[in-house]
Amino acid sequence: MGGDGNRAYGHRGFTRSRSHFTDRITADGRDGWPVEAGRYRLVVSRACPWASRAVISRRLLGLEEALPMAVADPIQDDRSWRFTLDPGGRDPVLGIRFLSEAYDRRETGYPGGVSVPAVVDVPSGRLVTNDYQRLTLDLATEWTALHRAGAPDLYPDGRRAEIDQVMAEVYRDVNNGVYRAGFATHQQEYEEACAGVFRRLELLGERLSGQRYLVGDTLTEADIRLFTTLVRFDAVYHGHFKCNRWKLAEHPVLWAYARDLFQTPGFGDTVDFDHIKRHYYQVHSGINPTGIVPLGPDLAGWLSPHGRAELGGRPFGDGTPPGPVRPGERVAPQGRPA
Repeated sequence: MGGDGNRAYGHRGFTRSRSHFTDRITADGRDGWPVEAGRYRLVVSRACPWASRAVISRRLLGLEEALPMAVADPIQDDRSWRFTLDPGGRDPVLGIRFLSEAYDRRETGYPGGVSVPAVVDVPSGRLVTNDYQRLTLDLATEWTALHRAGAPDLYPDGRRAEIDQVMAEVYRDVNNGVYRAGFATHQQEYEEACAGVFRRLELLGERLSGQRYLVGDTLTEADIRLFTTLVRFDAVYHGHFKCNRWKLAEHPVLWAYARDLFQTPGFGDTVDFDHIKRHYYQVHSGINPTGIVPLGPDLAGWLSPHGRAELGGRPFGDGTPPGPVRPGERVAPQGRPA
């Protein structure tokens, strides 16, 4: 956080901070952090699109037991993400009240604030990484020995150059673009960012008009990264971030694509619209000083038929979908479409 905390949103220029802690957890442990079942704890917020990538990847790959997860309260305060959803307000494994405590155990006076997703080393209680760009790629490629049987290849070697290119464009114009629009402090800054968001969305719509997924005929990391922005679009980015040239539900191709993913095991069953809406509308007090959370939009449409299967494609390639959500990780009814 830093500065004036939540009140500063919308009152100062927006720059996406680079991840300061970029150690990698790898099969060979070259950064000192070897892949090891149960050693690490993934800290997320279901409200955060960057953390949601890791939640989806973890579930698709079947890493729930190997990489236990802590879910932070969507309403953070100026001391960082907090564990007030847990009994006693402490994470039951790490024993801490705020994620910043794990950061402090790693380094004092670190730049960039406290962000999720974060991976914490359980034995030491120290942060390992908050590198949201690299984390999910490593889950797909370095944690393979712990993947479930039938796990999809989310970052196939033969497609990586194309996946990287698509992800870079999506990140610049869509994932980060909605934030640049929403946190803009000048009209021109907002208009340029907003125009970039919709220009890229139109191009993505054209790409997806004839193919089911972004790259190849199976789900990849690229689809995960686009989905986490699309699923938040009408609920928060359209109104709260003023990205309102049109709603996702008004774009036939992108709306069908987003519903297809939402209804795929591992995607929609990780989404908590209650957490998403309360976080954006109540935490960004510089943009929404009243803290009022809107009632809409109606979520029922997420479960309507999408027709995308007619384009072919095999969501999990030669693999299989993940099984049911673990009982302790199910999204509460208020966060799901009825």
